[in-house]
Amino acid sequence: MAEMTVIEISEPGGPEVLRPARRPVPKPGPGQVLIKIAAAGVNGPDIYQRMGRYNPPPGASDLPGLEVSGEIIQVGPGVTRWKGGEKVCALTKGGGYAEYVVVEADHVLPVPQGVDLVDAAGLPETYFTVWSNFFFRQEVEPGAIFLVHGGSGGIGTTAIQLGAAFGLRVFTTCSGAARAFCESLGAERAIDYRSEDFVEIVRAAGGAAMILDIMGGDYVERNFRAARMDCRIVQLAFRKGSRVEVDLMPIMIKRLVLTGSTLRPRPDGFKAAVARDLEEKVWPLFARGRLRTVTQTVLPLAEAAEAHRMMEAGGLRGKILLAP
Repeated sequence: MAEMTVIEISEPGGPEVLRPARRPVPKPGPGQVLIKIAAAGVNGPDIYQRMGRYNPPPGASDLPGLEVSGEIIQVGPGVTRWKGGEKVCALTKGGGYAEYVVVEADHVLPVPQGVDLVDAAGLPETYFTVWSNFFFRQEVEPGAIFLVHGGSGGIGTTAIQLGAAFGLRVFTTCSGAARAFCESLGAERAIDYRSEDFVEIVRAAGGAAMILDIMGGDYVERNFRAARMDCRIVQLAFRKGSRVEVDLMPIMIKRLVLTGSTLRPRPDGFKAAVARDLEEKVWPLFARGRLRTVTQTVLPLAEAAEAHRMMEAGGLRGKILLAP
């Protein structure tokens, strides 16, 4: 266990820059645990890091991979919650594209009851993101409309399920081929973005109280029109571009809140608080059948480049995982 296989970013660029390498197995420091990885999730921030557009925070691993599942092998000084041999999933600051990873013990969660260990790797990044932006320490109005863009991807499938589980009317945009899939997750209305106008449909239903947007571009202005009074719009990505020209008057007239978020640089204490909130309020819903994992495919770690190609091609239905 002196060395492990990892996937490095040899230089900023396309998927081909992801290359296998050998590195020493890391050692857990105070408040940390060492996990033998069963699987790692592939996420949008991994793509941006590979391109050189999303650098790791100070002190974090330079390897991509922001979520893992596996078995705790060793605990560092001061760790009392976890012990060797426990099956867990965890949010990482990087380093998931490997055979072993060191993570903060407070960012570790048990594998939810009834969830497969490999599938659990696809939970932390999206659940931490959606929960912290829309539910954590916030009031949620049952029966209000939650508009989720990109419903068939990792963030989208998580947001649809959480919204439905907590009593929201979930409307989502997706391709026509994914409509039935998104509605099977709990969406009241899946809108084909190619042939239907989400603004018209959502406004006719009363307007959105919460909007999760990963698109940017012209969706920014269209979200303003789809929003009801006091709507909260959270920007999590900009697939159609971050530079837009819009009339901001609706923000004032409708009292809209437009905000954004990146999870990786958030303080450790914040992420620890979100982890405990998820464990208490969300993880039990898996055992009750109200939430489920959505894994599209599991690829060998050595095929990380292919996983990135699949991510960039779009058309996903859930998460792509890498298994050492």
